[in-house]
Amino acid sequence: MALPHSQTIKHWMFNDALPWWAANGVDRKDGGYVEQVTPAGVDAGIMFKRTRVTARQIYVFSHGYMLGFAPGLDLAQDGVDYLTSKAWLGPDKGFARRLTREGALLDPTPDLYDHAFVLFALAWHHKATGNVGSRDWMHRTLDYIETHLKVSGDEGFWHELPPTGWRQQNPHMHLTEACLAAFEATGEARFATVANEIVGVFTSRFFDLKSQTLAEYFTNDLARATGDDGRIVEPGHQLEWAWILNSCRKLLGLEVAPQIRALASFAETNGVDPVTKITFNTVRDDGTPIDRASRTWPNTERIKAAIALYELDGVDPAPVIQSSAGILFDRYLGRTLPGTWVDMVDASGQPVPGNAPASTLYHVFLAFAEVLRINR
Repeated sequence: MALPHSQTIKHWMFNDALPWWAANGVDRKDGGYVEQVTPAGVDAGIMFKRTRVTARQIYVFSHGYMLGFAPGLDLAQDGVDYLTSKAWLGPDKGFARRLTREGALLDPTPDLYDHAFVLFALAWHHKATGNVGSRDWMHRTLDYIETHLKVSGDEGFWHELPPTGWRQQNPHMHLTEACLAAFEATGEARFATVANEIVGVFTSRFFDLKSQTLAEYFTNDLARATGDDGRIVEPGHQLEWAWILNSCRKLLGLEVAPQIRALASFAETNGVDPVTKITFNTVRDDGTPIDRASRTWPNTERIKAAIALYELDGVDPAPVIQSSAGILFDRYLGRTLPGTWVDMVDASGQPVPGNAPASTLYHVFLAFAEVLRINR
């Protein structure tokens, strides 16, 4: 299948993004990676480093190496060394949420979202290199999650310790993604077991098949949050879950086809502008838009969901790739420098001034790699 924008996508990945971030997105003084760059392509000088960003960049360079970007090997290994030597606080404390720019401890909060991305990064590093150390760290990371972040005698995991605010679906989604990557990298059943358990929570708690809506926030017993918070739906997360569930279907044999279709259907019907095809940031559970602006990442997830529907039902992904990849190249990518991006456009489609967060590269790279995977 020859897909639209495939050559532009490949050029952007290997001629623009990977070389640019290899040269400008690595902190060669203090270690780790740069958090944000200015529109001029200069380190924005953010005075912290988040574990999730370090992990996402390890993933990008590992996957890039697997696809032929040779410098990715050393760049990913440097990230793994930085993460495990600086952010790991021990088997009873897990990974810190944030370090200072220089690599000292800033915020020791154990966060499920961070740990999920650490596991994801280590899985991709092991997949790319066969590194035994990364495999050991995968188990160490999941040991911490299951021992300390699992809700005792109940479903799911705490989003942080100590838990504050609503419980959240988002880190569960990324832990599912990470466990699938770990299972694919190792074939070890423990990772499949956790992914399977979370999908059970998804189908029974997070997602309502009748309304086709995925809630974001929950009470401690996993009832939808009260008030407006319980009505928030992120179309990007609906689309992201569709792709992850399709991976569960392929790798674990789970029967999740109705959920995949429903997730994508609601998002396409209510979360995508019918004229511009930009994916909204948030809508209500009745489909009413809340925030018609659009960050980069929801548009990448629309591409992945289209590929999931292609693999599930044979639905041609070309129209979605044509529109969403076209939007990304027209509105977001390379607006100031090749290899960087605008983080968000407003409701009228105009770029919102600001820095380019490094965390976005994970979304764009993975979506584009999916296009190349099925492009023939």
